[in-house]
Amino acid sequence: MRPIVLAIALAATSIAPPSLARSPAPAAPPIEGPSKIFDAADVFALQVADDPQIRPDGRQVAYVRRAYDIMTDKAARSLWLIDVASGAQSPIVEGPAAGTPRWSPDGERLAYVAQAGEGPPQLYVRWMATGATARVAALPQAPSDIAWSPDGRKLAFVMFAPAQDPKLGAPVTKPEGAKWAEPLKVIEDVIYRADGEGYLKPGYDHVWVVSADGGAPRQLTFGPFDDGGRLAWSADGRFVLFSGNRAADWQRAPLQADIFQVAAADGALTQLTHSVGPARGPVASPDGRQIAYVGFINAHRPSQDARLYVVDRDGGAARSLTDALDRPVEAARWAADGRSLLVQYVDRGVVTVARVTLDGKVHDIVRGLAGDGLDRPYAGGAFSAARDGTVAFALGGVDHPADVAVSAPGGARRLTRLNDDLLQGKTLAAVTPLAAASSHDGLGIDAWMVTPPGFTPTRKYPMILEIHGGPYASYGATWSSEYQLYAAAGFVVVYANPRGSTSYGQAFADGIAYNYPGFDYDDLMSVVDAALAKGFVDPANLFVTGGSGGGLMTAWIVGKTTRFRAAASQKPVIDWASFALTTDAYTLLGPYWFGKPPWENEEAYWRHSPLSLVGAVKTPTLVLVGEEDHRTPPSEAEQFYQALQLRGVPTTLIRVPGASHEAFAERPSQLTAEVAAILAWFDRYKAAEAP
Repeated sequence: MRPIVLAIALAATSIAPPSLARSPAPAAPPIEGPSKIFDAADVFALQVADDPQIRPDGRQVAYVRRAYDIMTDKAARSLWLIDVASGAQSPIVEGPAAGTPRWSPDGERLAYVAQAGEGPPQLYVRWMATGATARVAALPQAPSDIAWSPDGRKLAFVMFAPAQDPKLGAPVTKPEGAKWAEPLKVIEDVIYRADGEGYLKPGYDHVWVVSADGGAPRQLTFGPFDDGGRLAWSADGRFVLFSGNRAADWQRAPLQADIFQVAAADGALTQLTHSVGPARGPVASPDGRQIAYVGFINAHRPSQDARLYVVDRDGGAARSLTDALDRPVEAARWAADGRSLLVQYVDRGVVTVARVTLDGKVHDIVRGLAGDGLDRPYAGGAFSAARDGTVAFALGGVDHPADVAVSAPGGARRLTRLNDDLLQGKTLAAVTPLAAASSHDGLGIDAWMVTPPGFTPTRKYPMILEIHGGPYASYGATWSSEYQLYAAAGFVVVYANPRGSTSYGQAFADGIAYNYPGFDYDDLMSVVDAALAKGFVDPANLFVTGGSGGGLMTAWIVGKTTRFRAAASQKPVIDWASFALTTDAYTLLGPYWFGKPPWENEEAYWRHSPLSLVGAVKTPTLVLVGEEDHRTPPSEAEQFYQALQLRGVPTTLIRVPGASHEAFAERPSQLTAEVAAILAWFDRYKAAEAP
């Protein structure tokens, strides 16, 4: 099973309007030379780097490369090795499950996951001196969270352990050879489905260990609990550290977790922390005397930033090292000398790797990390560190998806340029900061403007306000295929981090606590006003869209104002009460976002539901949702579509086959088709171009 442990990423005119003059987007001036504009076909050619793992001696970096096969419309994954000194690259393995490269402590071997032929992905080890590779075990399920023991003799990992299907009643015995309907599917677990996985098979994630030289895997943890997270070993190699909740009612406590150790020799289990909230990602100090982890003291608020904690190995009170930072941290790693830790945090949409000393001082090492997403500019990224402190990380920018880079004196040194051949021949949309102040209280709001290729400020352009999901998430100045395509069609795109966004401190995130949607609406309208003040946006041609929480805000906005010509609400929440009892994150929503379940707080759920405003909607609104979305289920989108139909508001419903919430635009054909549909919808209701 996979419990829901993070804040929900939700991660968006008259009733019969008169005929509107329709005109194409302003054509960009011709561009001299061989350059041309980024187009939908280019999405299939993009590549992205992820999970860069630097060798302990700093000489090589292994990373995951994701490209796309235009014939299968799927990601083609492969593992590559980079020589840090020369930048030379060589492939290791490719396949649909290639990933999770992890160096042995001496750097002589590399463990990874790959799939060869049929069956689940397997665990492999490569001997770097010879290039020889061996599968270390025949695993019945895919492994994850791989960790080497300090002596390099064992590998710990997390693997699903199936359980018996629950039964209720005794059905008639089927005669031999009879063709009956499938048996009843009995569900008893609190967490029984998850976005991206669908209905879960009975069983639990547990910790396993296997010899790095190959052999039979041995299960270390048991019971009706999910164990795992990022695994680590104790410094003496006797124990595996993991995170979990082993309380009797753990499935109803999605934000509770503690650090445990399990003995590699006999499976003896010891709880090391007794947190009031989540404690995750444990890592032992080099001398074995302390354990660091990330978490927070649970205040039962909808957004709570994780801090970096250190606790003595033998127990005692944990202490936070990053209270003064006031930013969410993750991925703690000890420096080789044990005097500091490296962490990743997000500041105003910029992902940063920093060194945190044991007295709480924070020193930035590198900034500008990027995640592996290609559709929208969400903050994300990954890093690793060598013994000498060199950091390998995924570096991104508005003009390219994530590449591999290493820290160097004076800044980052980029080792890969995966998309140079594709993008150097393109004239891309430019991205510039846009300052705004909320009309509600003057609060400063970070925003960005994407201007079309060939942009000239003397023209008037249609504009799209694109809203991020979460809402507890943040955008930044990184690559977005969707924005490039919108801009290539002649639109200015504006995106922002309104109050409630993470990476601006706890108080900023709390600006929508128990009041969402709320004053973030004012923030977004102020961003639109700031864009209009630039003088090149056509006030008669404003459009709005967003996904998840952004889809909710889109539906909310069209119920509050008619300033937008058309809207596209993607995978939205429309009625909080129905959503609270149909989302896969239902154990989290009521207690943390509203304080009470819907039947005890009906007025608040309704007051913040876009459905409560549907009687005021006049804006033509497109509604999109994935057919396999278990986070914001299709029933939410269909409620909005049907309500608009009943009112006679122009609307169309698009269901994306096979798409989950998180993988809504994962396949290039779907991403480009969704963008094309939204652009066509906006063009249908566009006013005549302003003179």
